[in-house]
Amino acid sequence: MNRQTWIVIAAIVIIVVVGFLVYQNVGQEKGTEPSVEENKTGNKQPDKNKNEESDANEKEDHTTVQHKDYTGKVAPDFSAKDLTTPPTTNWITHGGDLFNRRYSPLDKVNASNVKGLKLEWATSLGSGLEFKYSGEQTPLVYDGIMFSITGANVVQALDAKTGEIIWEYVPQLADGLDTPCCGWISRGVAIGDGKVYVSLLDARLVALDQKTGKLLWETTVADWEKGYTVTSAPLYYDGKIYTGVAGGEYGIRGYLAAYDAKMGREIWRTYTVPGPGEVGHETWPKDNDSWLKGGAPIWQTPAIDPDLNMVYLSTGNASPDFDGSNREGDNLFSASILALDATTGEYKWHFQEVKHDIWDLDAPNPVILFDATIDGKMRKGLGQAGKTGWVYLLDRTNGKPLIGIEDRPVPQEKRQKTAATQPYPIGDNFVPQSITDEMKNKDLGKDFDYKIGELFTPFWDEPVTITPSPQGGANWPPSAYNPETELFYVLGNWTYFAYAHHEGDEANEYKQGQNWIGSVMQPIENAPNRGTVTAIDVKTNKIAWQHEWDALAYSGVLTTKGNLVFVGHNDGRIIAYNAKDGKQLWEFKTDAGANAPPITYEIDGKQYITIFSGGNSLAGTTHGDKIFTFSLEGQYASLDDVPKDKINTSPFFKDTDNDKSQGMTASDGDESTTKGLKVYENNCLACHGAEGVGGHNGPKLINSKKTRDELIAQVKNGSGNMPPFGDSLSEEEINAVVDYLQSIIKK
Repeated sequence: MNRQTWIVIAAIVIIVVVGFLVYQNVGQEKGTEPSVEENKTGNKQPDKNKNEESDANEKEDHTTVQHKDYTGKVAPDFSAKDLTTPPTTNWITHGGDLFNRRYSPLDKVNASNVKGLKLEWATSLGSGLEFKYSGEQTPLVYDGIMFSITGANVVQALDAKTGEIIWEYVPQLADGLDTPCCGWISRGVAIGDGKVYVSLLDARLVALDQKTGKLLWETTVADWEKGYTVTSAPLYYDGKIYTGVAGGEYGIRGYLAAYDAKMGREIWRTYTVPGPGEVGHETWPKDNDSWLKGGAPIWQTPAIDPDLNMVYLSTGNASPDFDGSNREGDNLFSASILALDATTGEYKWHFQEVKHDIWDLDAPNPVILFDATIDGKMRKGLGQAGKTGWVYLLDRTNGKPLIGIEDRPVPQEKRQKTAATQPYPIGDNFVPQSITDEMKNKDLGKDFDYKIGELFTPFWDEPVTITPSPQGGANWPPSAYNPETELFYVLGNWTYFAYAHHEGDEANEYKQGQNWIGSVMQPIENAPNRGTVTAIDVKTNKIAWQHEWDALAYSGVLTTKGNLVFVGHNDGRIIAYNAKDGKQLWEFKTDAGANAPPITYEIDGKQYITIFSGGNSLAGTTHGDKIFTFSLEGQYASLDDVPKDKINTSPFFKDTDNDKSQGMTASDGDESTTKGLKVYENNCLACHGAEGVGGHNGPKLINSKKTRDELIAQVKNGSGNMPPFGDSLSEEEINAVVDYLQSIIKK
């Protein structure tokens, strides 16, 4: 070869090498990749990604079984137009579109004929029945195939016309996994480019072949042993998968990350607790490292505006939840709405709903994007329903209020380092924010003589009872927006919780990978739980209509052009309301808590409505494992009308009737205690925490003064927010779990 040829070859080699190095360092700009010091805080870097194309059946921790041929098309690399078009034939993102509106222009089922809606099919998934699991998924649908995930992270592809299961993917979650704060859940999957993307509870991200369910690649998002989990549904956009980490009750440092959808390589990472030199770091103390374990997890799937190239997310509590004494400052970006560049993860703007949160009044509800005419001008809007009981309405281009938000002085507690002021949106609150004398006498009792506060009342050694609580206001159940009515539909909770700080309490001590909430909080025993279904006019932030329930509102919302709003109820009902005036038009009773958001789709001109009734641990509802799908051409007006052999079942899992557990035998001493630990982990840990030290929805058990008989009665019959287990656990299991409880109380 001559000299000129060698020069050309050398140039090509240099270009290839430089290109590879650039590719490997995409997103390495300031603020997107962790420093060595930050790695020590618990972020396990994806330098050992398992980008495997091998048969998933050959891996011990991944099992895939295919039962039928896959007849649909595979999802393409969706364009921005695909992902922003309101869903009709398909439902291809967690929120229905990139805007998270949960609105469909389908109207074949409408306010005039919804009373004729009947059950088309039901499928028993066979997974996630134990009480530690909760059913919060939003199924996806593409070209006649539905993609489902249970609380046990089992993914199943179903024929969306019949409910028959096509394939099943069963992951082996990490042995010893005990860090999920609020029940074992998954809120959904993502699809795109022929793959199904799954965020596993033990903080892994996997991609499955859409036709077969076989594993294509796997990457580690974070280290679960350090408190990190992932509960939100991932989001597919622009060749990337966006996912955030949970774990705010374990002293993690929250972040959102974007991954290459083809290979699983992390492209960028943006922390929701900023580090030194970054915007917002000045809101954390200079004399300690509280920012490294500052919380601000991400509970829900973000929204994206492709025109603005911004991704919008809402964040959880600062850590520890209820003790601000060691984290003076506003603690950005906890309890906030945060806008980032969708390509690079760079900070754009933020709005903090609760400064220096010490009540766990954070922002787990998804952000919703909408356009509306306000004061005669078309505005690019954003809405987020907070645990505070307000909907925060902002201009999504800059984060400024659309309607108006006032900063007002609030009560102070020096030991908690409370913020001097808090934001008060102009408009209506959708749940009460103070306890009137009438509410006290009716709900707490005339003899209730403990200190009563209101929204933003601080606490220390003397217990203070307030509403709303860590349950909300609005919790994780997604809201919806209907452009036809210009109403924002939100589910709210109205409960009473007491807070107190105790010096020397184990809850105050940070231990990596262990529950760390900083103080004591618990629901008031025997006080009622209520929920609200509220329609709010985004032009005024005023209530258009509202329903009050004698139960938590804990599912999610679907709204359609047919002038309908669909929601699930704790008692198992799926309910349809008139979207304009709130009149109830239809209901159907399923066999378990309908604690997940409904969706709609269309096949061959027929509109379907689907909901997963899996129950929910924090809502204390009956557990189940069925997807229910309805149409105007359905056969069954009641579940009682459905022959048992007409309910599809999982070929992989054995029959899963909700009968009492079998197989435990009475035994004595340590063996029974060991069995009781298993029962506790599967049924009690979600609310009461590991070893009974207290969790996110229940009191600590290690200080209990109850006798054995009283403990047995409590487990069997429940009380307050605690559901009864007498119908779901055998006598042997109840005795075993009480043996375990007495062992930890004694210890």
